[in-house]
Amino acid sequence: MTTSPSEPRDLPVVVDALRTPIGTAGHGLRDVDAADLAAPVLAALAARAPAVDEVVLGNCMGPGGDVARVAALSAGLPLAVPALTVDRQCGSGLAAVTVGAALVRDGASVVVAGGVESASTAPWRSWPPSSRDGEPVRYARAPFAPASVGDPDMGLAADLLAAEHGVDRQQQDAYAARSHARAAATLERGGFAEETVPVGAVHVDERPRAGLTAERLGRLRPLHRTDGTVTAGNSCGVNDGAAAVTVVSAGTHRELGVPGLRILATATAGVDPNRPGLGIVPATGRALARAGLTLDDLDVVELNEAFAGQVLACCAELSLDPERVCVEGGALALGHPWGASGAVLVVRLFSQLVRAGRGRYGLAAIAAGGGQGVAVVVERCP
Repeated sequence: MTTSPSEPRDLPVVVDALRTPIGTAGHGLRDVDAADLAAPVLAALAARAPAVDEVVLGNCMGPGGDVARVAALSAGLPLAVPALTVDRQCGSGLAAVTVGAALVRDGASVVVAGGVESASTAPWRSWPPSSRDGEPVRYARAPFAPASVGDPDMGLAADLLAAEHGVDRQQQDAYAARSHARAAATLERGGFAEETVPVGAVHVDERPRAGLTAERLGRLRPLHRTDGTVTAGNSCGVNDGAAAVTVVSAGTHRELGVPGLRILATATAGVDPNRPGLGIVPATGRALARAGLTLDDLDVVELNEAFAGQVLACCAELSLDPERVCVEGGALALGHPWGASGAVLVVRLFSQLVRAGRGRYGLAAIAAGGGQGVAVVVERCP
């Protein structure tokens, strides 16, 4: 039996959401490793929640060793609280939220879920020597897919995706400039303040640039193809940051008596690894169908802005007006700390729908290397 979105259901509810400022790799957060970056967020959420049953964090490039467990202990959570680290590449933070929701549906009362990435302190990685006397071979990233299937760099894949969808350079630069303008305006009016936990001397996001114009972006050279359209200006940065949310059961939510975001539906999807940025499209369609909603029902849409061309191609596939996406600025301006970015999207939904009371329904969706997508649909509830 299915129910309409307006009917009360015993679904998980996000009752709190916080993040660090997002730093540019090599700058303000350069000396803070992944666990220590996540710890202040976990500590702040735990201090404002009932006893935490479990911690789930997404991470892509950390040192291993279960970063979530190290971060939870660094945050001062009790030794009895278990922790899980998940890796769905750029979708890891949002995947962690879906895992947290599943744990709540399975009986947990309170789960803190999110993600973290410290590009600045990510370990160097090497393949072992091919012979006894050989040297290790350093590599920048692990394979996202078998070479026989296709495993292009994300930027090149986004460039080809934009070309295939007729998204030209001017459109991409205009979208990127708008993201910066929106984020800078939100920062100026204090719109990120309630969701941000300072880390050391870093109190605000480092990347947004007020006054950045499409004309200035138009001077940058293509990164991946001589006649390409993806540049450093219309791509996300390389960043450090952490974000997490507190997910509780419907019963715990009733006891707390606070507003929150009811998780109506989650979905994951696979697409061609040669065009990984399209993962947003089928994941969004599945999540909306499970929630019994359409794009027209949504008040807030947060898509991860890895590349302007990729977002615009997804909007074209979804018949979604790009003006509706990330109205307070997205990852092109704020940055894309890979393992955390999906959780940042949910924090942004919480700030707009709950803290600001701006509507009822929201969507967070992100694509991931290897050709995957994750989406979550939420409803503001009293």
